[in-house]
Amino acid sequence: MTRPQQLNLLLRQLEQELQTLQLWQQNAPSSEALNSIEPFCVDSLAFSEWLQWVMIPRFDAMIQQQRTLPGNSDIAAMAEEAFKGINADTAVLLDLIRQIDSTLRLVH
Repeated sequence: MTRPQQLNLLLRQLEQELQTLQLWQQNAPSSEALNSIEPFCVDSLAFSEWLQWVMIPRFDAMIQQQRTLPGNSDIAAMAEEAFKGINADTAVLLDLIRQIDSTLRLVH
């Protein structure tokens, strides 16, 4: 499986897990919230919203346009912190995010 194919599979699994944990939003945030210049839009979005409305669409666009994927990622550290207070089992979610990081670190 190619790196883009692996990332695409992980993104679909991430979407499913966000839905399972009821962290998937039906309504998009405002354009102002999405245009934050802060890392992970911490000043305007919950981390799960950033995953759904920023990260996943950006990676989907890169895959679709066959653009070069980033060679490094450390999203898991932020995810671990962001999901500490959630009253749900986030083990699968965090594992998927770690796998995304690992996939993006691969050198082919």
